Amino acid sequence: MILRLVSLIPLVLAAVLFSSCGSSGLAILPKSRIGGSGFAGDEQFALPGPSSMALSSAAAKPRDKHSMPVYTFSERSRIVRTTAYTSTENDHLIYGKKNATGTQLRYSNRVRSAAADWSFYPVGTTFRIKGLPYLYVVDDYGSALAGTGTIDIYKPSQEVMKLWGSRNVELTIVQWGSFTRSAELLKQRTSFGHCRQMLSNIIRQQPGLAIAAR
Repeated sequence: MILRLVSLIPLVLAAVLFSSCGSSGLAILPKSRIGGSGFAGDEQFALPGPSSMALSSAAAKPRDKHSMPVYTFSERSRIVRTTAYTSTENDHLIYGKKNATGTQLRYSNRVRSAAADWSFYPVGTTFRIKGLPYLYVVDDYGSALAGTGTIDIYKPSQEVMKLWGSRNVELTIVQWGSFTRSAELLKQRTSFGHCRQMLSNIIRQQPGLAIAAR
């Protein structure tokens, strides 16, 4: 009898352990919820909301056409509207997996590509999104982004792109990119309206770059 009771002890302890996990709020995620080699895990979880300080700072600022705050370049922490895109969308098919600088779009567990109006975020601008571990680099642009502070986050597939959707996030600028390089690239593409618009806005902010834009 004593031996039978002793043999039951491990089973009792295991039952107590699992019941305590459930009552403590510890979530056990199914494998389908865990990001695999595609690094898509962050698409399935809500990001933390902007801090009260970021919300307070944004309250009195001018707004773009999406009613999002417009910041000065001295302000590195900001609330930004983000969307998502992928290389297999109809308007990107002709470029394949190349970005606007002519290099490959990036999507790794460390560095990822992003598109923006280069007069708001010049090419090479790097930033982090609150709640995510990746470093994002602005190496692309898009016609729908011109004149706005919206940032388009590159995703590897349309499925992952749709999971991101449109999100207002808090981000921090790690390093500003180059307006000079932006102007040099855009001057070669002035047959496109959005490129002319970005280039004009860059020169308006930095008249000295008019020479670089010739």
